[in-house]
Amino acid sequence: MTSDKLLDGKVALITGAGRGIGRDYALAFANAGAKVLVNDLGGTTGGEGADRVPAMEVAKEIEDGGGKAVVNFDSVVDFSAAQGMVDQCKEELGGLDVVVNNAGILRDVIFHKMTEEDWDSVIAVHLKGSFNVSRAAATVFREQQSGAFIHMTSTSGLIGNFGQANYAAAKLGIAGLSKSIALDMSRFNVRSNCISPFAWSRMIGTIPIGDEAERERVEKLKTMTTAKIAPVAVALCSDRSKVTGQIFGVRNNEIFLMGQSRPVRSVHRGEGWTPEMVLEHAIPAMEANFFQLDRSADVFSWDPI
Repeated sequence: MTSDKLLDGKVALITGAGRGIGRDYALAFANAGAKVLVNDLGGTTGGEGADRVPAMEVAKEIEDGGGKAVVNFDSVVDFSAAQGMVDQCKEELGGLDVVVNNAGILRDVIFHKMTEEDWDSVIAVHLKGSFNVSRAAATVFREQQSGAFIHMTSTSGLIGNFGQANYAAAKLGIAGLSKSIALDMSRFNVRSNCISPFAWSRMIGTIPIGDEAERERVEKLKTMTTAKIAPVAVALCSDRSKVTGQIFGVRNNEIFLMGQSRPVRSVHRGEGWTPEMVLEHAIPAMEANFFQLDRSADVFSWDPI
């Protein structure tokens, strides 16, 4: 008897899968037929501590539902540990077909007060962690001529936000990483896409509320559950999808195809430019197309539907 589940027989490695969006990914992938490695260091939103219970609870929930799951408590920041996750998938689950780079932390602070440690820790978990796990999986995917990556980006990087220079830089870097993987590995039938989620989660719960507008925004976020994100990831990782190199925003029941940087206006002078002519000609000619100092809330200004 054959299964009609989209990911039947697949093996998925999901990082940061003990709570929030990662937990919903793990459960959704298992429900779609995949065997799941539930990776979670068990730290706080700031990256401290190591609580093993959340990952174990997710794995138990999958097993109780008739699925197959194993746990891994290592840090994505460690390159050798990332290789260990891939090896564990092969040894305990029989292979590897999907990687979801979801692990993350926050160290939000206004830029002029940001410390080197604030910067390094966030870049390490989000960007380096995504590289580490992806690089370890890439060898397997290349050998078997198939595989799918899902990377988590954010409108904090794609659009902008206050007090998140470290997080924004990491998340925009992840978008570049995903596109590069899609380009480099398309010859091996490997796909790589990004998801930018809008959902209330433990990490989003750390947003400081400074005024009534921020309070209203947070209340709207609370209506968007993390479970709404997972179906898009499952679909993109199924064999029925050929999509690669794209960035999708998911907000409640809305799915957005996000833009990627392309030229929007140009000016030309055959004799070349002086600094004065740039100021007098080039900038005024292009100014109407300049981007404002928008934040995500400015661009997505309507209520989630």
